[in-house]
Amino acid sequence: MTGSPATRATPSALGWNVAVALSFFFLIYLPAKDVYLDQPEPGSYLALLKLLPLGIGYTLGVTVAGSAAAILVGLLVGLGMLSGNRFIRWAASFYTEILRGIPLLVLLFYIYYALGEFLNIPKLAAAVVGFGFSYGAYMADVFRAGVEAIPKEQGEAARSLGMNPRQTLFQIILPQALRTIIPAIGNQTLGMLKDTSLVSVLAISDILRVANEYATKHFNYFETYTYIALTYLMLTLLMSRLVTWLETRFQVY
Repeated sequence: MTGSPATRATPSALGWNVAVALSFFFLIYLPAKDVYLDQPEPGSYLALLKLLPLGIGYTLGVTVAGSAAAILVGLLVGLGMLSGNRFIRWAASFYTEILRGIPLLVLLFYIYYALGEFLNIPKLAAAVVGFGFSYGAYMADVFRAGVEAIPKEQGEAARSLGMNPRQTLFQIILPQALRTIIPAIGNQTLGMLKDTSLVSVLAISDILRVANEYATKHFNYFETYTYIALTYLMLTLLMSRLVTWLETRFQVY
């Protein structure tokens, strides 16, 4: 069968470029306007721009670490759902049902404040663990579906060549499954990037925390949150582009 491989539907290149251009324009234009008009720095866009690198660093750090934790949890739980051991299958399914039923914000509070009464858990560690456990429950189904999508003949062929179950899984099945689930993993990561705004409740200086403190201090809520919304939009668009590139790079023919 010939033709282009099927890929996840994405916005047109023109639409994406326009969205990025507009976001970038306003992110640069607003502080530049303050400089041109000689606006006093306290309460200006320029002052907010100087604070954003710290917030962006924490936001991206939690996203990357949380995604890595979620992928690891999702892989282990997803394989558990496919295990030949009945108890392991039950435990994996129980985990996904429980974690999906707990709101992420509640889970973050529970890990940091409730468990914090017994354990000295750093704020960043609590955030990463919370995102890893919560998103891992959804990643588990992604991995399970990816493995199940691989034809059984692949495993049978590997075993006929003398490969044991572990070799078959990690050398034959998983590499093929990973290529098919990149879009789903990318979508989960994009969702996590936006959900990192929740870590502000743990007093982590992410983008939203920086914005809240700035707006409260200078009473310019409209300007601050407009700028922050554009910042999140820019980060999301760039990450979406990265996911699209990965899909193209590892697309399945």
